[in-house]
Amino acid sequence: MLRTTPATTAPAIPHAEGVSNEEFRAAMSRLAAGVVLVSAHDPDDGPRGEDVGMTATAFMSVSLDPPLVMVSLRTDSRMDDLLAEQPVWGVSLLSETQRQVAGRFAMKGRVSDRLLFEDLPYERGEVCGAPLITGALATLECRTEQRVEAGDHTLVIGRVLKVTLPGTETGPLTYFKGRYRHLS
Repeated sequence: MLRTTPATTAPAIPHAEGVSNEEFRAAMSRLAAGVVLVSAHDPDDGPRGEDVGMTATAFMSVSLDPPLVMVSLRTDSRMDDLLAEQPVWGVSLLSETQRQVAGRFAMKGRVSDRLLFEDLPYERGEVCGAPLITGALATLECRTEQRVEAGDHTLVIGRVLKVTLPGTETGPLTYFKGRYRHLS
């Protein structure tokens, strides 16, 4: 009779500095973050161009004077490549009622963003030309001021050119311990 032993998981190998990817990811999952949709219009993709969107939780204000924000993009992602060429972009600060929007644009391996925007209510930004999601807590139109390589991500710092504050009374969509949440 063949005897089997339960499979064991190999211990995580820490980085030279002593922190494994798993430990770092677990620690950072305990930091609640707001959820935004970063969007841009790629005029060079097809006859009418294509809209591109990406869910982000690594987004923050940087400066009041001048008004600057920062978003962290995975290096060589579609959005990173596009914002390296396209200087203007938009941000929709998602409300707790927009969990499906966040999930839709967080999917890995999707083929086309055109289909993802197809049935969403949005307005095109006056300055950036990108889709800005209707019902968001606020929308920002930005111009890239600086790009900083940081490990496997690119930090994109943008000057805020226009802000829209719709009269919505819902709370923010947040991300905590690997799940979308709302404040209670």
